[in-house]
This record gives sequence, structure tokens and C-alpha cells, in this order.
Amino acid sequence: MVYSKLANGTTQCTTNEIIRYVGIGLHSGHKVSMILYPAAPNTGICFLRRDVESEHMLIRASWKNVVDTRLCTVLGNEHGVTVSTVEHLLAALRSCGVDNLLIEINGDEVPILDGSSAPLVDMINQAGIVSQRLPRFGIWIERPLEVQQGERYAVLAPCDVPRITVDIEFANAAIGSQCLSVDLIDNVFETEIAPARTFGFADELEQLREQGLALGGSVRNAVLVDDDRVVNQEGLRFADEFARHKILDCLGDLALAEAPIFGQLYTRKPGHRLNNALLREMFAHTDAWSRLTYAEINQRIEKGQVAEKSWINAVN
Repeated sequence: MVYSKLANGTTQCTTNEIIRYVGIGLHSGHKVSMILYPAAPNTGICFLRRDVESEHMLIRASWKNVVDTRLCTVLGNEHGVTVSTVEHLLAALRSCGVDNLLIEINGDEVPILDGSSAPLVDMINQAGIVSQRLPRFGIWIERPLEVQQGERYAVLAPCDVPRITVDIEFANAAIGSQCLSVDLIDNVFETEIAPARTFGFADELEQLREQGLALGGSVRNAVLVDDDRVVNQEGLRFADEFARHKILDCLGDLALAEAPIFGQLYTRKPGHRLNNALLREMFAHTDAWSRLTYAEINQRIEKGQVAEKSWINAVN
């Protein structure tokens, strides 16, 4: 869901070099090693759990394989093997135009690094991207789709510019209400969204840790909110860093469509569960989208072939 006015890179891509990094799992607190290997065309994004039996190790990054969405997005396979907190990495891969990759990991959680996608984007940019000749496909939204969960809802609608709008509201005065709309073109994700960190609340930490969660969390890899203040000594990277991180999460979760989505998303009080429900709604209605090559998508953009009905009409 990141491209220029016309879709750049009409062929599939993978990384030019192997990428290695080590970090701590946000929830497990365990040290985790990951190696990102270039992969052949049409491979997609796949995780390989090196700490389990070889016949059980493969987990494809797909909306169909989401098995938990409570505090992060968790993927699993038919053998019960899982990998969690995948959304920041998937957002970075999508924004950098990586279609095919094998991600070898020796644990059940992607390292959190600084809580954002920025270090991942930097590593991918340093490794470089290589074209693989075969055509790249995208998902062109033909008509609006909507899902609702209580007061939370999300609308995906036609648009020739990729746009995500989030509307969040928290009781904590340090966050309050924030609404942000971003056109994800050129390097906007890299500069405006990728550096936004995940966040948590001081009054929830004890309960989470009693449940075996947030064991690796600290002010080094998350923004900690204590009622009306931000605990981190350095403060926020953006005044609306919380809304920006929600956009990052949305992009990472939508990357599980296994192809870039050409449309606009409006979501109120977004979360991983809502994002996955939206993808399931989309794939359940094949008349609402088309799978097209980037060349075909560029033809539609040039001709202005976008449905007149916008997400505003859909919400109203």
C-alpha cells in the first residue's frame, strides 16, 4: 500500500543481500536472532522457525494464518507453530517493495528493536532491492468494504492514491483524541510513519507481566504512558506519534493480503483484530476487488478509473 502516483517497480522484488539482526522479543523477553534471505519469485513472505522440527518450521505471512490478535499479530501453521509481533517487520517490507523473502528465526517472536519500523527500513535500504523480472500484482479496490466491532470500525474504499486515515481516542490525557490522514507515496512511510514507536500503559504493566506478556518491554523499545505524561526521558518523536504508530500497524497487518492494496483505509480505534477482520471481509467478497498487474493498475490510474463512491459515502 506504498507507491508513487503511478505504481513503481512493476516486477517482483527481493533483497539484494542477506540481512542479519538480533534483538529482544517485546512479550517473551527472550533474545532472538533473525536472518532475512532473498527468495525466488512468487515465494511471498515466509517465516522459518529454526528451533522446531524441519517439517513444521514454515509459516506463510498470510491473513489466513493469523491465530491471535490480542496485543500483536500472531501467525501460525497447521502444526501449531507460531511467530508473533510480525506487523512492524511486514510494514517495513511492504514500504520498501519487498515481495519475496525467507525469514529465519530461532524463536517465536520477531525482535522489537526500538519499537518502530525505522531500524528495519534502514537495514533493508542498506541491503538494497533487486528486480526479479516476473510481474508484480496488486489488489485494486473496486467498491467500499466495511467491518465494525462495537465502536470500532474500518472502511476500505477505492482511491488512486494509497491513503490511511486513523482516528484514535484514549482516556489518558497524554494521548487523548488524535486523527491523522497520510498519503503513503514515495518516502512518506520512511520519514513520517516508520519512526513511530509502539506504546503501552504503566497501569497495565503488572497485569500483563503476570500473564507472561510485555516481559521485554522498556522505554528503550516503547513509549510508556503514565496517565497524563510520557515516561520516556526523550519524550515523543512526533506530537501525534500514537496515531502514526497505529498507521504503521495497519500497514503491517494489511500486508498480510500478500499483495499491495490500492485503495484508501479509514479506521476508528483500529487494532490487529479489526485489521484482520477487514481482510477477511475483503477476500470474502471477490466482486469488491481485482487482482491486477502493476502495468494494468497504472493504466487505471492514468485513466482515472476510480469509483466515485468514497469512504465518506460508505460511512454515511
